[in-house]
Amino acid sequence: MRSIPNKTIYDVIISGAGPVGLFLACELALTKCSVLILEKAEDPHSPLKQLPFGIRGLSAHTIESLYRRGLLNELQIHKRLKNPHQNAKQGAQRQVGHFAGIPFLEGNVDTSQWKYRLPNSTPTSLISEMQELETILARRAEALGVEIRRGLAITGFQQTEDGVTVQSEDEFFQSKWLVGCDGSRSVVRKIGGFEFAGTEPEFTGYTTKMDIADPEKLSPGRIVTPTGMYMQSQPGYVVIQDFDGGAFHGSDKPITLEHVQEVLRRVSGTDVTINALHTATTWTDRARQATTYRNGRVLLAGDAAHIHAPLGGQGLNLGLGDAMNLGWKLAATINGKAPEGLLDTYYTERYPIGAQVLDWSRAQVAIMGLSPEARALNAIFRDLMNTHDGATYFAARVWGIFTHYDLDGSHPLTGYSVPNFELEDGTTIGNLMHEGKGILLDFGTDAALKRLADKYPNQIKYVSGPAKEQLGLNAVLIRPDGIIAWATDSDPDYREFERALARWFV
Repeated sequence: MRSIPNKTIYDVIISGAGPVGLFLACELALTKCSVLILEKAEDPHSPLKQLPFGIRGLSAHTIESLYRRGLLNELQIHKRLKNPHQNAKQGAQRQVGHFAGIPFLEGNVDTSQWKYRLPNSTPTSLISEMQELETILARRAEALGVEIRRGLAITGFQQTEDGVTVQSEDEFFQSKWLVGCDGSRSVVRKIGGFEFAGTEPEFTGYTTKMDIADPEKLSPGRIVTPTGMYMQSQPGYVVIQDFDGGAFHGSDKPITLEHVQEVLRRVSGTDVTINALHTATTWTDRARQATTYRNGRVLLAGDAAHIHAPLGGQGLNLGLGDAMNLGWKLAATINGKAPEGLLDTYYTERYPIGAQVLDWSRAQVAIMGLSPEARALNAIFRDLMNTHDGATYFAARVWGIFTHYDLDGSHPLTGYSVPNFELEDGTTIGNLMHEGKGILLDFGTDAALKRLADKYPNQIKYVSGPAKEQLGLNAVLIRPDGIIAWATDSDPDYREFERALARWFV
């Protein structure tokens, strides 16, 4: 590969214009980093990103992130779309999530157990559509100056100590950093030599749109059978799980009408007939994770860094969490405002979260299996999830309520997402975070705290005054991603506060 002189040198090139790549680009552009996104698909619109295939559940952390960047109100679909898992029987409790297909119900979730959630907190979960989310993020990215070039797949790259030269067929681009947000089959991951360790699949999943001659032969909802599972959310939209060890997905065979009909008949135990197959894709529960998220000036985020079964919609939320965590740290590194080791905390913070999600996925597959042992476990989990404590625990895990980074700090809230405090004038923390800066929230108006925070005028916004509900706190230092870096209930320990400042800001 040859380098090209007199070319624009971008701060960051991102491979992939999906939600993760677009959100990361927005985060970088907030601090005036120059960003180029290269996307192999020429057309961003795909039937698999639209209703009902493109329905995704957004978790609490994702919703908070969108809110903190002023993007949440642009999502319209959750305002007009009913929960697709809602029980159709009149008067029945509403299903608000599931674990391995076992529902937990709204009335069983005791949110009073989550003591740091304020009355004006953003929702714990929302329905979104991939197409709408990508459109909103692309529009924001371009408004911030991000360049998006479609129809250009990365075919190679070389890095030096100073930057990366990226190749797309016969075109070359230069940047200081390269981030692979290019999905489960990431070219950046493969060329970059990242190890992708994990476990092999138990099943092949099918997501399909079809015309069925005799739809009455298929029961509505999620149906577990002795040979697998199928779910018909709307007429003609069918999801199937075939416990074949992932053999068909890994075979690269075409997904024909005849094959899907054979699988559906075997799994459903019916002689249902498919008249036409309009759309079909396959997936598995293969669970793998990159053993490092960085190799020199090349980083990974989203499905490029970790893959698992799309059970419960955890993948999108995990990837957007990567982008929120990485964006401000990489931007600070580029802008010369990063303390030593800041960028390394992207991996140390996000890898454990990814590993937890992969194990969560594996656990679901384990109790969805066909063996007597799996069926017995499934029954026990079903009983547990019908209790208030059980439903509350599973809801908290699925919605990311307890997502936590292991940061230094004496206060129990350190490392958690900041509550959405509301000041007396009605301003909320979410309103104050649109610029992507850190915040020192000083409820007691401490002059010494202000002097220390004022040493970081371009990185930290000082906000003082009481809030309507302070949860017993006196002051809180909030990172740009909304994570609490330091907090105190009483008179501040100024040395501990200075250490927190020096850990995250320059």
